Amino acid sequence: MARGQRGYRCSSCGWQTIAYVGRCGHCGEWNTLEVFDEAPRAAGPRARAEVAPGRTVALSAVRDDEGERISTDIPEFDRVLGGGFVPGGLVLVGGEPGIGKSTLMLQAAARLAARGVSVAYVCGEESPRQVRLRAGRLGIGGEGITLVPETSLDAALAAIEGMGPAVAIIDSIQSVYVEGLESRSGGPAQLSEAGARLVGWAKSNEIATVVTGHVTKAGEIAGPRLLEHLVDAVLYFETAQGSALRILRSVKNRFGATDEVGVFEMTGSGLQSVENVSAAFLEEHEVDASGCAVTAVIEGSRPLAVEVQALAVPSALASPRRIAAGIETARLHLLLAVLARRGGINAANLDVVATVSGGLRLRDAAADLAVAMAIASAVRDEPLSRETAFLGEIALSGAIRPVQQGARRLAELTRLGFRRCVVPRGTHGVEAMQIVPVRTLAEAIEEARFRGTR
Repeated sequence: MARGQRGYRCSSCGWQTIAYVGRCGHCGEWNTLEVFDEAPRAAGPRARAEVAPGRTVALSAVRDDEGERISTDIPEFDRVLGGGFVPGGLVLVGGEPGIGKSTLMLQAAARLAARGVSVAYVCGEESPRQVRLRAGRLGIGGEGITLVPETSLDAALAAIEGMGPAVAIIDSIQSVYVEGLESRSGGPAQLSEAGARLVGWAKSNEIATVVTGHVTKAGEIAGPRLLEHLVDAVLYFETAQGSALRILRSVKNRFGATDEVGVFEMTGSGLQSVENVSAAFLEEHEVDASGCAVTAVIEGSRPLAVEVQALAVPSALASPRRIAAGIETARLHLLLAVLARRGGINAANLDVVATVSGGLRLRDAAADLAVAMAIASAVRDEPLSRETAFLGEIALSGAIRPVQQGARRLAELTRLGFRRCVVPRGTHGVEAMQIVPVRTLAEAIEEARFRGTR
């Protein structure tokens, strides 16, 4: 679009057009287009301002250490961060409204202040009294935490510079605005400019900065994706509906692993790190239930035991429904097809629902066999042995492929009391665990030890 021309910009994704339309052509949201004027730009080479040459630094002369980490003393938070905050780093924490972002930020600020680390807390969404009331509910005295009740980002950063803290928290990026821009706070232009200023400010002042942000219905940080590209780390707060568990997942981290997860439990006294994570994802069953299978996945640097649950019932629809939570729907369709062709388990006339306990999203292909066994158990309405777990990736041919770090997965399952595991051929066993090697899905179904209830 030509500069100096009036146009329309989507407040959700930043898409621009010269004509008004009811639905955004990029993100598909309705009634999100807002009028804006693009400032004209002087033409010609003479319009370029004279600037001084930038400084240069020899790569060999740059320090090769990332500096001393600032630990929050919250084990699961530090795990996802890679050991703590890095001076000058900018971290973006996203999540749905009310999921616990502000609670986690206030608890982290309190732990840091208790260790003598000065913290500045920009409370753009809440008043100082509201923050104080939350601190009281969490049992936080507030010593060492300085509140900055400003919505102007420039004023807030100027106030923080005068304090000289080690850590700055901006809660939230959608509530602050950059002066001089004729757009509302939280809009694409404001978020882009605020993100750019925060990056330069944090690195020039060597202040570890944490920014919270809301997510859209699609599960992405509200605003342009440019914001995620600017920051050093992007963490997402997730939860399952009705569950007290909160999962903090790293999707980008320049100072640590990008596949780490932290697990918290929301209690009356705030978020608590879950020590025995695998036990939190396994459900106790008072009665034998069909459609339940256990596997072990690798999340970041640790193995986790999770339970997959499936339900299959006769469908009254011409096209039976496939509902997945924590499992990719496309993966569910693939496994149903392989079960029908290679395993003799046909669910073509059944509604199939598959979920993962605890709200964890399965990204590890080693969980394929457990998902397939849970579906087979649900279709046959026969429960599986409680002492048997399943590991393996399923190919379209029905072959069971080997998994990485099999010994670590088996060790975690053994610690939780499992004594038998169906695994791909070539998997090395561990002490106190009976392994049952199989080559194909059909063999795995034969070795699954169904316990008939009919």
